[in-house]
Amino acid sequence: MAFTLKIGDHAPQFDLIATDGIRYKLTDFNSSKLLVVFFTCNHCPYVIGSDENTRSIADTYIPNGVEFVGINSNSANTYEEDDYNHMVRRMEENDFPWVYLHDESQQVAMSYGALRTPHFYLFNKERKLIYTGRAVDNPRNTSKAKTRDLERAIDEYLSGKSISVPLTNPIGCNVKWEGKEKHWMPADACDLV
Repeated sequence: MAFTLKIGDHAPQFDLIATDGIRYKLTDFNSSKLLVVFFTCNHCPYVIGSDENTRSIADTYIPNGVEFVGINSNSANTYEEDDYNHMVRRMEENDFPWVYLHDESQQVAMSYGALRTPHFYLFNKERKLIYTGRAVDNPRNTSKAKTRDLERAIDEYLSGKSISVPLTNPIGCNVKWEGKEKHWMPADACDLV
């Protein structure tokens, strides 16, 4: 069985605390046409390098009924700056246009098969996976990006087309798993393409 969700799989449920102190479930986002769930964190240079690009994508598509949910599943025992308090501070400083959830148990990351930070999952209205992978092909320096994969997938779906490239490999740091060395990945984790 593949580690990461396959195209057509339903979004796994979650019930997680956000930086605003409210708990959110998958069903809290039922009204959106599309849902972008992405695994992120506070310290990763690929995340930090692409934050403003992700903000731009969210600002562009939120008015079109697309919601964005960031999830930090990294172990704070691996990187202290990935703890909840640093998440709250990060949102206060940056005012990102998405809900930022804390997956302390890492069960949500496991259920989605998150490989890296950032790793994006795009779900349709029925919450079936229609795209997963990267947002751009150069997240550390988005000004040098040659492909804008997440935007292409959103545009294709919203215009009624099929997704031309439903799978790309996420580019970034691996998820920091509790009790494991920094670069450990589950045995069945692998490239998507």
